[in-house]
Amino acid sequence: MPLLSIDDLRVVLGGQTILEGIDLKLECGEIVTLVGPNGSGKSTLLRTIIGALTPAGGRLVRRPGLTIGYVPQRLAIDPTLPMTVTRFLNLPRRRSREAVQQALAQAGVPELGSQQLLSLSGGQRQRVLLARALLEKPDLLLLDEATQGLDHRGTADFYRQIERVRRETGCAILMVSHELHVVMRTSDRVICLDRHVCCQGTPERVLASPAYQALFGPDTADALAFYRHEHLREKDAASPALAQVGAAHSLGVSA
Repeated sequence: MPLLSIDDLRVVLGGQTILEGIDLKLECGEIVTLVGPNGSGKSTLLRTIIGALTPAGGRLVRRPGLTIGYVPQRLAIDPTLPMTVTRFLNLPRRRSREAVQQALAQAGVPELGSQQLLSLSGGQRQRVLLARALLEKPDLLLLDEATQGLDHRGTADFYRQIERVRRETGCAILMVSHELHVVMRTSDRVICLDRHVCCQGTPERVLASPAYQALFGPDTADALAFYRHEHLREKDAASPALAQVGAAHSLGVSA
């Protein structure tokens, strides 16, 4: 049985249809990325999956006992409220020291437990939010533009950590992202939304889709070239000649 099965889902907010005709299945251990323009319904779909919104139609079935972890875009912190990372991770209920430390280690920041939340960088805060979600030992991890506001290096590091989490825990991951050139190579499947499913499939298939290109414009060609280049580099890293070509390509020069 899939972790999650959605058939002909329709979501209406304030009398306006935000999503319609959504079909989606999620299996154990896969990484699926939602892409689409602003207002296309990506965050609405995540909120519906976690139960924060009620569908107006269609069918949404969660596997019995499914545990979901959720990483939001950002954490709003009251500057007058001092709080350590460990204290934050113990809200709203207390966790064992071992569980907190394990979650921080899985998020790639085992050293942050005693730090004040207000002293953390944007990237560190997102890792702490990831640790909070991992405390639930989720079967399905949802990330709603969790790298928003991070620089390119911070974004790439965060997605590398997500790959490690999938490898180590076996959980499925459904994430919303605008970082197409980075996130495409970490995804098993990509779903392009614009209030409905415009196209879906492997990253390369979606990048080459006319529907995707109509939404995202000329940058699509650059994203597709980057995707192919990265996979060529991974596949043929053992070949000195091809590795030299790959290195030259990444530097924007001729080999």
